[in-house]
Amino acid sequence: MLDIKFIRGNADLIKEAAKKKHFNCDIDRLLAIDEKRRALIAESDEMRRVHKEASELTAMLQGKEREGHVLKVKGDKDKLSHKEFELRTVEGEFDELMLSVPNVPDPSVPEGNSDTENQELRTWGKIKVEHGKNYMNLMQAHDMLDTERGSKVSGFRGYFLKNDGALLSMALWNLTMEHLVKKGFRPFMAPALVRRENLVGTGWFGGPNNPTEEDVYKTQDDIYLSGTAEVSMMGYHRDEIMNMDEFPKLYAAFSPCYRREAGSYGKDTKGIFRVHEFFKVEQVILCKADHQESVRWHEELTKNSEEIMQMLEIPYRVVLNCGGDLGLGQVKKYDIEGWLPSENKYRETHSASYFHDFQTRRLNIKYRDGDNLKFAHSLNNTAMATPRILCMFLENHQNPDSSINIPKALQKFFEKEKIG
Repeated sequence: MLDIKFIRGNADLIKEAAKKKHFNCDIDRLLAIDEKRRALIAESDEMRRVHKEASELTAMLQGKEREGHVLKVKGDKDKLSHKEFELRTVEGEFDELMLSVPNVPDPSVPEGNSDTENQELRTWGKIKVEHGKNYMNLMQAHDMLDTERGSKVSGFRGYFLKNDGALLSMALWNLTMEHLVKKGFRPFMAPALVRRENLVGTGWFGGPNNPTEEDVYKTQDDIYLSGTAEVSMMGYHRDEIMNMDEFPKLYAAFSPCYRREAGSYGKDTKGIFRVHEFFKVEQVILCKADHQESVRWHEELTKNSEEIMQMLEIPYRVVLNCGGDLGLGQVKKYDIEGWLPSENKYRETHSASYFHDFQTRRLNIKYRDGDNLKFAHSLNNTAMATPRILCMFLENHQNPDSSINIPKALQKFFEKEKIG
């Protein structure tokens, strides 16, 4: 969330931010409630002070004077209780409105309503126009996938990866982890089960471009199944105060991921491009509260993912996301989209975002800078998401005889030069 002091002093800027992100956010209502909240705090504090003094005076009085004073103290306490209840009600609305305020996008973010208006920044690799078989046919030909039994076991979008399909996925995870660890990232295996406050804290709940609670799987114990290790890794440092010399904190977190895909009915209904259960290596960074530092790491995160795509020899492009394709907390986002020959277009494989202190304010993640406490900045980016990447990988590396070439960088993890 944003600092209320910043919102008070920059109301027009916040309104423009909400407009650019196509968010419905009532800033005027928030400021009015904030003013009422501050007035109630001052009134409650003053009533509390007067009540305390009056209570202390009670012991010094006797007889009827004491009885009358006790009745007055009791009446004043009832008034204080009513005032505190009014304050709690106003603070409840204030908190709800604060959670709806979007972060301010970077000036470089283009205008636009949806991902169709994202701006292409660069491309890499030679794309194949004549695609041959699609990835589903290739996986079936090499006995790598079973969606029929997957549906029997898990329902719609269920699948089994098997044989070289399973081994190829593991090889991709290992290549990704090795690449990131060499760059100074600390490897983690993160839990997919998370408490609600971690989803609220990362900004996953709230805003038209963000999931709602209905879009996320939930257990009977009020624990949610996260769609990314970003949520658990940000919760890892919740309510902590660190030292500035600990930064930057670089994490490469592997986890199972779950998404209900509630708004995707009719999209990618066959195959493994869009599934409910998948696996991901996520890059997560905490750094000092400096805009240029966030910008630098944002470019570095994107570079890491581009290097992985290049090692896998998958043609791709990088796009700058428009305002309408940003989430509640994102300041700026790049998507990497791999070329999918069978569809003759690029499809998203990675997203890299930075948030300034939007997430860390919600999660109360601070660090000491001399005598001052500051909220850290946070960033994240997909490093590898399977099985989605298999779609691009298999189609781009197929031969006329349907065999699959394995790029040199992956061969030491897969221990084969070719499938088939």
